[in-house]
Amino acid sequence: MSDATPAAADQPTTRRPSNWNVPNVLTTLRILSVPFYGWALLVDGGDSITWRVVAWAIFLVAMVTDKIDGDLARKHGLVTDFGKIADPIADKALTGMAFIGLSVVGDVWWWVTVVVLMREWSVTLLRLSILKKVVIAAKDLGKLKTVAQALALGCLTLPLRDPDLPGWMHVPGQVVFYAAEVLLAVAVALTLWSGWEFFRDVWRQRASLRSR
Repeated sequence: MSDATPAAADQPTTRRPSNWNVPNVLTTLRILSVPFYGWALLVDGGDSITWRVVAWAIFLVAMVTDKIDGDLARKHGLVTDFGKIADPIADKALTGMAFIGLSVVGDVWWWVTVVVLMREWSVTLLRLSILKKVVIAAKDLGKLKTVAQALALGCLTLPLRDPDLPGWMHVPGQVVFYAAEVLLAVAVALTLWSGWEFFRDVWRQRASLRSR
């Protein structure tokens, strides 16, 4: 006769989801898209209308899959350690490539790129280093920063000021470009503010753990 009680026998076993799942595949594809986006953006020094539109399409698809893979992982219980590490790396690699590429072609100031990338990668590295000890949930300010960055970088990827555009597109292109520049300024402010909030929350949680 088995010594296991019915209650113990009926307890469900918790199984970790496999790393081989759709959200992780989408995240991996997003990482692989980064060099293709950068190459398309920089063809002919950023002067190719066709290739900049291709770069914009790659950026758009990558941003959409970023939303999809997160929703799928949470909805179907497919959150994995690989996903927790790879997802922020994919995001920062893509936006980092966009900032650097747009600085190379002269559409974003280099000091903006340096400041933003220092903030983004310092937060990402710290988040990964304390992943098992301290959990800092994504806040609305951080999400708003991500949306603002994606919209601004996506618009700036397009050849909005190219003199070879059809005449009827020159004025709309200029308007969208300067609107994207304003949105980028907002994104930079949100990036710095949300970064300060993150470091503050980490400090508070670590202080709380030490006091225990």
